[in-house]
Amino acid sequence: MSPINIAIVGVGKIVRDQHLPAIAANSDYKLIAAASRHGVVDGIDNFKSIEAMLEAVPAIDAVSLCMPPQYRYAAAHTALQAGKHVFLEKPPGATLSEVADLQALADSKGLSLFASWHSRYAPAVEEAKAFLASTKINSVQVIWKEDVRHWHPNQEWIWAAGGLGVFDPGINALSIVTHILPKQLFITAATLEFPENRDAPIAASITFRDADALPVSAEFDWRQTGHQSWDIIAETDAGRMVLAEGGAKLSINGELRKDTPEREYPALYERFAEIVKAGKSDVDLAPLRHVADAFMLGKRKFVEAFHD
Repeated sequence: MSPINIAIVGVGKIVRDQHLPAIAANSDYKLIAAASRHGVVDGIDNFKSIEAMLEAVPAIDAVSLCMPPQYRYAAAHTALQAGKHVFLEKPPGATLSEVADLQALADSKGLSLFASWHSRYAPAVEEAKAFLASTKINSVQVIWKEDVRHWHPNQEWIWAAGGLGVFDPGINALSIVTHILPKQLFITAATLEFPENRDAPIAASITFRDADALPVSAEFDWRQTGHQSWDIIAETDAGRMVLAEGGAKLSINGELRKDTPEREYPALYERFAEIVKAGKSDVDLAPLRHVADAFMLGKRKFVEAFHD
């Protein structure tokens, strides 16, 4: 089968760090174009807009959309209308309604739409899921704390309405939790901390339950300095499970069971090629739905101003 002619839209840090190396290492793809207001990719045709790119390069089969979520719907709609398969960087959109509309459009045209959740492809996630399926879970605690100044320096869009704030990393935790737990969760309470000069939260505390009243709590914070915490801890009848470092390491009762190098983005592009070839979509909205529920149900607490 011929390689999938793919284009990148939105050339920023995540594209250079993750997308471009993953595409280059995968023989299922040939990168043939890019569109971005500011960035360019050497060695291929570059354009200022997706419209100009699609008009000039009809050979494109698929596009990978990596711009901020507030702007992704219009680009995805344009690509699907042009008959292109679409890879959505996380979160897949600014609202649930946008993504539902894109899924309906993709289905109507027989195209593949991929809502990518890279943390689900962390190396220890599947083993953690298997362990939890084998025992009774008594409680789950999520601790996702990092330094926004290190990971998102000078990225103003992330503080704007629709930018998600601390839920930009927090949704990674939610993508893992919704994958490894056997039953659907429901938010019962949330507190969102908003800097007085920002439109998106810098921290969030959330409690969940499932239909069997399993207690699950999550603490997201962007003010962490020093050691960064990306941990999911489950107390079970078979002992304590710790899924650490964003899903890279798994320990059971203090014994390290899994610790292998991450390859999340290569795995995402393998999955995208798989669904394109199969003519189907992969769009799970559970993580984004929890974020929406937190904004709907959460109490707002205003804290001191944040300056980058």
